[in-house]
Amino acid sequence: MARSDGNSRMVAENRKARRNYEVEDTFEAGLELVGSEVKSLRTGKANIAESYATDEAGEIFLINAHIPEYSQAGRDNHSPLRKRKLLLHKREIDRLVGAIQRDGMTIVPLKLYFNERGKAKLLIGLARGRKLHDKRQVERKRDWDRQKARLMRDKG
Repeated sequence: MARSDGNSRMVAENRKARRNYEVEDTFEAGLELVGSEVKSLRTGKANIAESYATDEAGEIFLINAHIPEYSQAGRDNHSPLRKRKLLLHKREIDRLVGAIQRDGMTIVPLKLYFNERGKAKLLIGLARGRKLHDKRQVERKRDWDRQKARLMRDKG
């Protein structure tokens, strides 16, 4: 039965994604998982930092996401690095595939979480890679914004 606490529970987050990529649009996708993967995710031990999504035959798959084996699953356990199908609407898939092929963009996983209904969801971003000088410029702007907020707070 789904939880009724009204908020989602974070399992994994890709912190490097916002630094290395300029995310232009985000999508919420479901994951096609087996039972032992869901139980392993509920323990909160997953890693999506080195993962990415790609299209194969009109479907989007999550590659290289590490969901560790569930210790009590026995012989019915899953492979930790298997590719997992992302559940999206056909229109969203067409938009993602078009952006990848035409504009040279990539699909980056941002967050893995359980929604209010207890379903595992993946927040993916349609992103373009940043160059080194862009990363530096973004860091400078972020630092200046922090200093400005600190000054405004101190002045009252």
